[in-house]
Amino acid sequence: MERTAIEALGLMSGTSMDGIDLAVIRTDGGTVGGFGPEDTVPYDSALRDRLGGAVADPDALGAGEREALERDLTDAHAAAVEGFLARHGLDRDAIGVVGFHGHTLVHRPERRLTAQLGDGGRLARRIGIDVVNDFRAADVAAGGEGAPLAPLYHAALAKSLPRPLAVLNLGGVGNVTFIDDGGDGDAVLAFDTGPGNAMIDDWVRARAGLPFDADGRLAASGRVRPEALGHLLADPYFARPAPKSLDRNAFKATALEGLSAADGAATLAAFTAGSVAAALPHLPSPPRRWLVTGGGRRNPVVMAALGRNLGAPVDPVEAVGWSGDALEAQAFAYLAVRSLYGLPLSLPTTTGVPAPATGGALHRVRGDGSGHGAPALPRGG
Repeated sequence: MERTAIEALGLMSGTSMDGIDLAVIRTDGGTVGGFGPEDTVPYDSALRDRLGGAVADPDALGAGEREALERDLTDAHAAAVEGFLARHGLDRDAIGVVGFHGHTLVHRPERRLTAQLGDGGRLARRIGIDVVNDFRAADVAAGGEGAPLAPLYHAALAKSLPRPLAVLNLGGVGNVTFIDDGGDGDAVLAFDTGPGNAMIDDWVRARAGLPFDADGRLAASGRVRPEALGHLLADPYFARPAPKSLDRNAFKATALEGLSAADGAATLAAFTAGSVAAALPHLPSPPRRWLVTGGGRRNPVVMAALGRNLGAPVDPVEAVGWSGDALEAQAFAYLAVRSLYGLPLSLPTTTGVPAPATGGALHRVRGDGSGHGAPALPRGG
């Protein structure tokens, strides 16, 4: 089928729970033809607290509570889209599809379970634009890890960059995309490395009353405690071969009991960097360069530790003209278009799925099924 480029809007609510990222790209699901506006809309504190409580203990969430939280989360995304279109002077008729990741409530692929809060049909009706959501379920049902899902977008962006290249996303959880030249195109390997910012955020919130460690100031004022760090890095996850993925709450901070707020933050920053270094033996060859996206690229303590541990240049993705704030939202815009065209969202080397897997659930609200100027397209899945 001939593919036509579509203006797509991606929405991402990451494991750091700081808000909703929005970004527009133009793509045919293969190449990326242009970038539009991007933005972040913070959650209000009440919704963030409810979301944090649900993620911390999803098994305690009653059916009624879950339904109400999903509704309110979806409506927050709808309001974010409406505000985004208005702020940037965008015509909704120009947006062919919205990629709606929702917010991960629980991710346990070993049980063939992944659950993202977010009602795609409700969002489509509220904003009047076709929506693709539920990106992970088909991969997990087929035996994959369901994560990470951004690697194919990373590879699309990195076409002209020297190889081998590693793209490291430090959101709530860390994940790496390794890109090299394959025999018939890009060779892409991906997996979750370990903690990103979530453990640091939770620690400083509980011990210092801060939402996050701005500029790594708390960590910079503390000392890394080798015994606690060694205990954290002894987790068997790091020796497991890829592909592999993590739930936000996979690691516990019990080894930090008794540490000061500053020493705990310093040790957790070292843990994030050390877990990335532990990924090196699982890569086919040493990357020539590491490009870092996500909020972790703004923590100079983490970035300095990565530079010491990885044996190659470590730079924020802005060094090559990418947007580290918008990259994941852009990725789900890209994946929404791939879903429309029935293209794979994941590969055996990115999630461990047995064969390249399509996915996503399409919710149409436009009667012609065309996305206002895009061709009539089938749904992947």
